Amino acid sequence: MTTAATRRSDRRISSVFVGLLAVTAVTGWATWSGFAEQPGVAVFLFVTAAWIVSLCLHEYAHARTALHGGDISVGAKGYLTLNPLKYTHALLSIVLPVIFVIMGGIGLPGGAVFIERGRIRGRWRHSLISAAGPLTNVLFAVVCTAPFWLGALNGVPSDFRFALAFLALLQVTAAILNFLPVPGLDGYGVIEPWLSYGVRRQVEPFAPFGLLFVFALLWVPSINSAFFHVIDSILGGLGIGDLDRYCGQELYRFWQGTNAYCSVSP
Repeated sequence: MTTAATRRSDRRISSVFVGLLAVTAVTGWATWSGFAEQPGVAVFLFVTAAWIVSLCLHEYAHARTALHGGDISVGAKGYLTLNPLKYTHALLSIVLPVIFVIMGGIGLPGGAVFIERGRIRGRWRHSLISAAGPLTNVLFAVVCTAPFWLGALNGVPSDFRFALAFLALLQVTAAILNFLPVPGLDGYGVIEPWLSYGVRRQVEPFAPFGLLFVFALLWVPSINSAFFHVIDSILGGLGIGDLDRYCGQELYRFWQGTNAYCSVSP
């Protein structure tokens, strides 16, 4: 019913997304092969392009789940094409998350696509639509960390390993932040259908400020330390050590100068 109601052109993968995949592949190869004279530049481009790809997939997951939940309007809005320029909040969905990666190495959640919730029937469907985005980040993190927890790092160049570790850090932080039950974030969207009408009305005015509230909390040293302790524990459980994470971020910020130890392949 729902998929058939969308035009084929509404579901055609955009050339913009294909270009992002191409950049990810080329810079990933450059990072692996050591082709670039400055490995940090290749790592920066590879991680940034892969991060934008994951943001596109995050928003696509929301839209695709909404489509099957009954909102056929997502096709006409261009959400199913994976084109980041089609998102309702392109600034929040793409630009700001990339800026925060560059500034602080945090996978900041972006703004969700606009779903016509009135077309969706059933609380479980509403919850699943909200959960689909961060679950994509979880899946992305599993893929990035697979070589580590599978013990398949033999022959993997150090720069590429460091880049994967940093990219995994971004995905884990994005998943955790998105799942926080804060108005305006996906975590609240998961529980919102189960709240009373009165509670939803009281919380609604705070939704536009939820992301800013979380960002402000992360500036509190004790909260920031506790947050990254959780992140380190999760990544450590997936086989990514402190050195991999540190060197990945060092290489990514190549303009600050890279620690000499991180530049030496094992």
